[in-house]
Amino acid sequence: MSTGVDLSEFFDTFFDEADELLNDMEQLLLGLDIDNPNQEDLSGIFRAAHSIKGGAGTFGCFERLAETTHILENLLDLIRRGEMPLHKDMIDIFLETKDVLTEQVAAYRGGGQPDQDAYERICAQLRALALEQTSAAPEPAAAPVAAPIVQAPAPVADAASVDALPLCVRISNIDDKDIEPLVNEMALMGEILHREHAARVLSLWLKTTTSADDLEAVCCFIVNADQIQITHAMPPGTKPVPLASAPEDVADDHPQREHEQHAESVKQAPSKPSAADKASDKAANKPAAKPKETGTIRVGVEKVDQIINLVGELVITQAMLVQTAQSLDPVLHDRLLSGIEQLERNARDLQESVMSIRMMPMDYVFSRFPRVVRENAVKMGKQIRLVTKGQATELDKSLIERIIDPLTHLVRNSLDHGLEMPEARMAQGKAPEGVLTLSAQHNGGQIVIEVSDDGAGLSRPRILKKAMAQGFPVSDSTPDDELWQLIFAPGFSTAEQVTDISGRGVGMDVVRRNIQAMGGHVQLSSREGLGTTTRIVLPLTLAILDGMSVQVGAETFILPLSHVTESMQATAEQIHRISDTEHMLHVRGEYLPIVALHEVFNVAEAETDLTRAIAVILQAEDMRFALMVDHLIGQHQVVVKNLEANYRKVPCISAATILGDGSVALIVDVFALRRTTQTRAVAA
Repeated sequence: MSTGVDLSEFFDTFFDEADELLNDMEQLLLGLDIDNPNQEDLSGIFRAAHSIKGGAGTFGCFERLAETTHILENLLDLIRRGEMPLHKDMIDIFLETKDVLTEQVAAYRGGGQPDQDAYERICAQLRALALEQTSAAPEPAAAPVAAPIVQAPAPVADAASVDALPLCVRISNIDDKDIEPLVNEMALMGEILHREHAARVLSLWLKTTTSADDLEAVCCFIVNADQIQITHAMPPGTKPVPLASAPEDVADDHPQREHEQHAESVKQAPSKPSAADKASDKAANKPAAKPKETGTIRVGVEKVDQIINLVGELVITQAMLVQTAQSLDPVLHDRLLSGIEQLERNARDLQESVMSIRMMPMDYVFSRFPRVVRENAVKMGKQIRLVTKGQATELDKSLIERIIDPLTHLVRNSLDHGLEMPEARMAQGKAPEGVLTLSAQHNGGQIVIEVSDDGAGLSRPRILKKAMAQGFPVSDSTPDDELWQLIFAPGFSTAEQVTDISGRGVGMDVVRRNIQAMGGHVQLSSREGLGTTTRIVLPLTLAILDGMSVQVGAETFILPLSHVTESMQATAEQIHRISDTEHMLHVRGEYLPIVALHEVFNVAEAETDLTRAIAVILQAEDMRFALMVDHLIGQHQVVVKNLEANYRKVPCISAATILGDGSVALIVDVFALRRTTQTRAVAA
């Protein structure tokens, strides 16, 4: 039925909200205690299904999504009301339903139709579950489950009888375009007994088990709360129905009919939200007329990215003004210079505020792992408990999406190879349940993410044997920390057999490359018999970089400040030649490889005398090395520009930036330099 209103502009908002509700539903399902489920969690799962069904029904063009959630919410309603016992198989079916709903939302978002076979299969499973539970219910002894049809009228005498009357929903000042959508919504909540519309007032008499508060919340999808009045009243021209109990012989004579009616209600009856849902439903459906309830606004990512790019251009322009102003007389141009300083402060504040918009909590990533852990633990016959810490720690959206795959691989590795079977754990004096911990925390301008388990840990003999067989330069005296790093070598795996979870030998090197591509690094530590910890360190954002600008010949390069530990001018006694081309720098008892930046990039007219150059000590993962440059220019924030998208990939360069004088400076890839250093060391 056409309402004359184009609702397609709201589709994206509905899809986004549906995805969020489905994620919430999954987390609540995974956290349920089967034996003693939390009532608030059950209500939260029900509300998620109810909200998606209501939205899908309002648009009228997402039939399969609306029908699937309708069947699901009725099952959930029976469970939360204590009319159906909860068991483990239900959780599995509900999680599978969530997956189907996610696929349905994705299909509708893409302009297509959901898979018909998956839709029919999951609906059949849900209906079978309802029938199974209904047929297993004990026969009623006296009073019927559902109120029977009453044949004879009786006068209404008390408050209890008034409550048994239909609800009259009266909407004042209603626009014609809102009438049919509101009628359709009310029809989903019960049986419309009578309808009147006059003088811009719509009155609907509704036979329903839904409370007045919940009806009001649904109406608030379409009209404002101050337009709504709901009372108990009989439709015009009808007699009141008494609050009466059916004769016992009605229930005794037709027990099977009761079960059939109860099962049918699971398939067709509207949902029955309880008073426990009032606060949440009403808060979620408050009309826009009350601005204090509106705490967020949904904005497309592309709009945020555009603002960030414009702020970046503003920062570059501001840097140009600062550089130009350095040649001005501060006495003659006092007001201009003061204004430029104020602009610099405002630009930095604006930059930080805009960047914070793109920050997302790590819970966005962590929330998907309870399901992964649960399903794989069941598949492998292990007992595993997942612990998450620092879910509120924020990271740039562009990074948070790229970290999902590496973290997933690390988690699967711990599940498959790290954590032992219950019998093996108990034989070692451990608890049968293994613990997998995901944590995140800020550390200066970086975020530290850890994946740790209390499992078997890495086997030094096995790794050493495999490394020697593959020709790696290791020996019995190689320290553990160096040996563990071989895990990240391409094709290196100690798995005795390939599984569908991990152990293919093509993962950990990809994990490290992906993390390094994000400007981060990964470290691994382990103790045999006690567990393994993988530590990932990432910058908070890739859009802005705190850098140190250095000069080599006539060129300017940017070094990420997070990797710079110190700078110094070396003496002849500190420099040691190990070959015709290789040198080491001796700093406080430590010998560091020397990398001359002018040699890496073939820069002409650079300083070649190592005692006259500046040594910048850089830290990359577990290795330190000395980078030789001509001069240090200064420290400042730079706006990162993707070099590969605008030019091409340059070895040992991660990105570029525009300086205050308008020239382009290249940002050095410290990890690529580190690999270059290692290659030279092995070749030597």
